[in-house]
Amino acid sequence: VQLVESGGGLVQPGGSLRLSCAGSGRVFDYYNLAWYRQSPGSQRELVAEINTGVGSRQVKSYAESVKGRFTISREESNEIVSLQMNDLKPEDSAVYYCNANVGGINDWGQGTQVTVSS
Repeated sequence: VQLVESGGGLVQPGGSLRLSCAGSGRVFDYYNLAWYRQSPGSQRELVAEINTGVGSRQVKSYAESVKGRFTISREESNEIVSLQMNDLKPEDSAVYYCNANVGGINDWGQGTQVTVSS
């Protein structure tokens, strides 16, 4: 699946951003979807993940550092996965990557820069 992120930018501490990732090329709803981030000198880390379940079978997980501030969601009809980020902190600054995975397949977007600074 091809993935294209959008929505990054510069925001002040305490502000909000919404990242979106549009998928195309395959049936989107077969994939678990996730957001990762990577800052200079650091390894890429998992920020949030959402499985293919619907309703009560949908499972979302978050890194401890973003729990209560970030929300991941997916729209199957539009093949979009979003990450709502609230109460942003300088340490949230990074390149954010969209990920789609199923079995041994991992597809990545090109990344979008998020900078939190006053």
